[in-house]
Amino acid sequence: MLKIDNLKVNYGGIEAVKGISFEVPDKTIVTLIGANGAGKSTTLRAIAGLVKAAPGSSITLDGEELIGVSTPDIVQKGISMVPEGRRVFPDMTVIENIRIGAYLRKDSLDDDINRMYDLFPRLKERSWQLAGTLSGGEQQMLAVARALMSRPKILMMDEPSLGLAPIIVKNIFSIIKEIHSQGVTVLLIEQNANMALQVADVGYVLETGKISLSGTGKELLADESVKAAYLGKKN
Repeated sequence: MLKIDNLKVNYGGIEAVKGISFEVPDKTIVTLIGANGAGKSTTLRAIAGLVKAAPGSSITLDGEELIGVSTPDIVQKGISMVPEGRRVFPDMTVIENIRIGAYLRKDSLDDDINRMYDLFPRLKERSWQLAGTLSGGEQQMLAVARALMSRPKILMMDEPSLGLAPIIVKNIFSIIKEIHSQGVTVLLIEQNANMALQVADVGYVLETGKISLSGTGKELLADESVKAAYLGKKN
């Protein structure tokens, strides 16, 4: 479905992403793991059209080139993103935040809002509460619900566990699996490599802007170099 070929992104004179290539097949969970500064967030932002890819880069969705396409048009084509740090609108209510996720749609939102409430019962309880007063975990749920309101083919998630308590992290990853089971393809970047690789069909390791290793989630969990670098395990 989504194919990234020779993606390069420069910030000033710094090459943040150095010609990476990978694919996100339909109905899969694909994860990118790596240290801070490896280029993970930049990769997602390039796919979403939020940063400019260097000449020679290619990002295609179902064979259609996305380089040069505006972010709203990319959303309409079926890619949405849950940003790092959640970035809900704090002075708006939960329901207003959810509705904003469907700002490009012209049809009825009622069925999808009810689906979000089924997926996140806590949000239904807090429907008219200001988003800024929610807990971190609740804000993450809201950010996911907002992204799902565009009915994406691919949901990109940038560090969904960041800053959350371990019990909440487990809940978030259960939600990721539930979303995937409903037919949504997921592209996940995550510093919690153990959790990410447990749910992923395919994983890629990014190091200083390059893919250094790839395999199934199970293969990377068992890889000794991955254990030592990202899972806190040594021989």
